[in-house]
Amino acid sequence: MAKYNYRALNKNGRPVRGSLTAANETDLFQQLQAGGFELIDCKTVGGESKGAGMIREIFSGGVKTRDKIQLFVHLEQLQKAGVPLLESLADIRDTSESPKLRDILTELHREVSEGASLSEAMGKYPNVFENIFVSLIAAGEETGNLMQSFSQVIRHLKWADAMNTKKKKAMRYPKILLFVVFVVVGVMMTYVVPEVTGFLANIGQELPPVTRALIATSDFFTNYILYMVIVIVGVYFAFKILRKYSEPFRYHTDYLVLRVPVIGPLIQKISLSIFCQTFAVLFTSGLEVLKCLEAAARTSNNMVLRDALNSVRENVREGNPISKSMEQTGEFPTLVLRMVRIGEESGNLSGVLNQVAEFYDQDVNESIDAMITMIEPALTVILGGLMLWIAAGVFGPIYNSFGDMGI
Repeated sequence: MAKYNYRALNKNGRPVRGSLTAANETDLFQQLQAGGFELIDCKTVGGESKGAGMIREIFSGGVKTRDKIQLFVHLEQLQKAGVPLLESLADIRDTSESPKLRDILTELHREVSEGASLSEAMGKYPNVFENIFVSLIAAGEETGNLMQSFSQVIRHLKWADAMNTKKKKAMRYPKILLFVVFVVVGVMMTYVVPEVTGFLANIGQELPPVTRALIATSDFFTNYILYMVIVIVGVYFAFKILRKYSEPFRYHTDYLVLRVPVIGPLIQKISLSIFCQTFAVLFTSGLEVLKCLEAAARTSNNMVLRDALNSVRENVREGNPISKSMEQTGEFPTLVLRMVRIGEESGNLSGVLNQVAEFYDQDVNESIDAMITMIEPALTVILGGLMLWIAAGVFGPIYNSFGDMGI
């Protein structure tokens, strides 16, 4: 099997582009024709260096969450209307506005038509359909109630979309703060300060330490600003590559992030909310506890918490209670441990975990709002301190020179 980039015409005669896996060009032509497309030309994807492949993989766009929500909403509606699954996949594929999702739906249609289940077909695209979706759909296939599984997937996707929005909001403002401070410092030190302090070196008196430090900092920025930008960009991309391809590096950075004041507790709350929500959804769908724990662990983006959840799963496999297993990892707050213990004793584990997720959702919102509220005064203090330093470095020697002249 090879992967082909193709150009084709849809039913309306409009050109479309995409990528598909096929045995040969004839197979590609048949797949596109079955989907209502007329092949114009194609070429095999290949000849790409490893480095170029890494860069392409890092920056390649995926399927948007909103597109996935729309996909499962359509599947639920068509299932409710009694439309067969194969026809539903074909209809959604033909109306999809996302080229990547359309190509994936073409592959799903082919897999299902060849006898695979929908969950098996989706499981081949873990970057698009997360493990929780595959597990929910597999549970629906076992019980014969796919419509309920689609409904649960939609509910979880909407919740995950809202949570991702909160995460982006939480991380956006610190990035903006750092960017603004760097730009202001760079402009002040490379353009403003040299103009103001240029004459201070020629006034014939010894400059105070604060002025010498200001001039030295200004000279450093003026001479090395370009190198600083290159280093920052290089470190950023190196960080992303190491995070993607080095598990030890990712684990250590995740560990350090959890220990950062304000940011660390916030990330922990978000991860715990995702875990509780995921576990509750899967447990309600009828999956056994071990599979719920395994799927919930995979949804965590923090490797420290993921390893902790994997340890919980192994301890539960040995017959230990979930609450006791979670307590042994040392990564879960007392609130979560207490609520899980109550859920185990009352037999209402999914309901209790939903309550914990709701609590952390509200707590995350309040924490993000509080952090955003702190950004403006923090930026004001930093920039005010910079202005004070410049004023002291510039006007201090001028004031002293006036004193020497007896003014």
